[in-house]
Amino acid sequence: MKNVLFLLIAISVFSCKDAKKEVVTTPAEPEKVVESKYPENLEKIFEAHGGLEQWKSMRFLEFTMEKNGENEVTSTDLRNRKSLIETPNHALGFDGNQVWLQNKNDVEYKGKPKFYYNLMFYFYAMPFILADDGIIYGDADPLVFEGKSYPGISIAYKSGVGESPDDEYILYYNPETYKMEWLGYTVTFFTQEKAKEWHFRKYSEWQNVAGVLLPKTIVRYNYENNLPTTVHSENHFTDVKLSKEKPNQDIFKTPENAQVIE
Repeated sequence: MKNVLFLLIAISVFSCKDAKKEVVTTPAEPEKVVESKYPENLEKIFEAHGGLEQWKSMRFLEFTMEKNGENEVTSTDLRNRKSLIETPNHALGFDGNQVWLQNKNDVEYKGKPKFYYNLMFYFYAMPFILADDGIIYGDADPLVFEGKSYPGISIAYKSGVGESPDDEYILYYNPETYKMEWLGYTVTFFTQEKAKEWHFRKYSEWQNVAGVLLPKTIVRYNYENNLPTTVHSENHFTDVKLSKEKPNQDIFKTPENAQVIE
């Protein structure tokens, strides 16, 4: 009897041990694939210029450009796109709601404030500005210039995006390095109609600022039959600052003596 009892206890113990060794497995969940909203070639262009993640971590951009013998300093909050352009004679800004112009003396401002207040920032923030919301991407015929061929990405805007949603752009890039080389663009601000003429700027030099490649020189070209021909003028950029710190929002406020541009 004792032997039988011992045998039953032993079987029970070993059965428990075996039960503990059993591992219940469940099928692994399939890995979620997050599709990029950008074309593959545009993603490679972002990477060639320091990466979109690095750019988006920045909050403030400032650069100086010589224009008509004077220094023009542009400051922009990269999150809300408030801006300030200062010259010896004028200050032009966007406070988040309205464009304003302040005259510092009797020198008349020549230009269209509502057209110009973010114009050079837009050119300067290429190619990263093309990651904005509301953009429609497509393929474009390559640009052939001086025997070299540059593939293109077409850029259009959804209705109601920006001051001139009918503007169109084509980013042309080096097929080996994926660095941006040219920008083709139309201007619809003055006519509010689809434009037929294409203008061109060449991005000939870059500078590394806080891990991001930003333009050092942008060359504007004359054009004929919607193709670039000869150099029109050059813009050189110095004292470039790119920071993760939020800028003082007071610099963008409309001054009491400024003119609000309707």
